[in-house]
Amino acid sequence: MSSLPFQLPMRLLGDALDGAVIIDQHSCIRYVNRSMEELTGYTGDELRARSLDILVPPDGGPAHSSKVTQFIVSGRESTVLGHVRQLDILHRTGGRVAVEMKAVDLGTFNGEPYFGAFFADIRQRKQIEARNAELMAMLAEQALSDELTKLPNRRAFEKEAAAAAQRAARSAAPITVGIADVDHFKSINDNYGHAVGDDVLRAVARAITAVARDTDIIARLGGEEFGMLFPHTPVSQASHIAERIRSAVAALRCDVAGVGQIQVTISIGLARLPEHADLDAALHAADVALYAAKGNGRNRVETSRDAS
Repeated sequence: MSSLPFQLPMRLLGDALDGAVIIDQHSCIRYVNRSMEELTGYTGDELRARSLDILVPPDGGPAHSSKVTQFIVSGRESTVLGHVRQLDILHRTGGRVAVEMKAVDLGTFNGEPYFGAFFADIRQRKQIEARNAELMAMLAEQALSDELTKLPNRRAFEKEAAAAAQRAARSAAPITVGIADVDHFKSINDNYGHAVGDDVLRAVARAITAVARDTDIIARLGGEEFGMLFPHTPVSQASHIAERIRSAVAALRCDVAGVGQIQVTISIGLARLPEHADLDAALHAADVALYAAKGNGRNRVETSRDAS
C-alpha cells in the first residue's frame, strides 16, 4: 500500500469481512484486502495495477473504467457512489459471484481522485432467497391445486373466473360456465372401493383436459364435480365443446382388478355468465342444468333456460 500517496486505516481494511478495493481515476486497482482475494480467487499481486474491468462480467455493460472517466470529466452527480447495489463480479475461474457493493469517494490526494468500494458476498443469501421463492411458489400452487387430479381447485377456479369476468366486461365477450358430475359415482365407490374411485376421477380429469381448449379452465370443485369455464365463448359454442368432453369421458374404460373394465360417463350443465353477474349465480344456473341432465338420463349436456 506504500504506492498510495495517503494513509488509510489499513489494519481495519485488511481485517474487514467484506472485500475492499481502492482504485484511482483511471480505474486502476491500487489496493485489495484479504477478503477481496478470497472473493475473487485472485491474489493481491494479480489484481494490483490491473483495471477494475477484470472483475466485470462480459455482459456487465460498458467498461467500468470508461464510466469512472466519464463521471470525473462530466462532474455530474454519481448514481453509484454512496448507494448500495447488487451485481455480479467475475471470479478468477470465470464464474460469477453475486455481491452487494457500496462505492465511496475517497477524495483527491496530490491532485488525483481515488475511489473505494466494499463488496459483500451475498451468494448464500441469494440461494436462500431463490429457495424461499421456490417454496412459496410450491405452496401457492398447492393452495390452488387439487392434490388428487392435479387440476386447479375450487379456489383457483373462482379466482380465474373472476379475472376472466373482468376481462370480458371490458371487451363485452361472452363467457360460459359449466359443471360436470361423474354419473353414479357413489356406486363406483361402494362397489369397487375408494381407490378405484380415485383412479376414475384422475382418468376423467385427463380425458376432460385432453379435449378442452387451451383457453378453457377446468377445475375439480370437490367430490366428483368438475368446474368448466369457457372464456370468449357463447353457450351455443360451449355446448359443442362440452359434448366433445362428454364423448371423451364416455369412451373411457377404467381397469378394475378382478372385475375388468368399467365404463364411466359424466353429465354436464352449462349457463351463461352475464356481464357483471355473480359467479355463484351462474354456477347455480349451471347446477340446475346439470340436474336436468341427470333427470333426462345422464351422460348428456344440458344448458340453462336463460342461456340465450
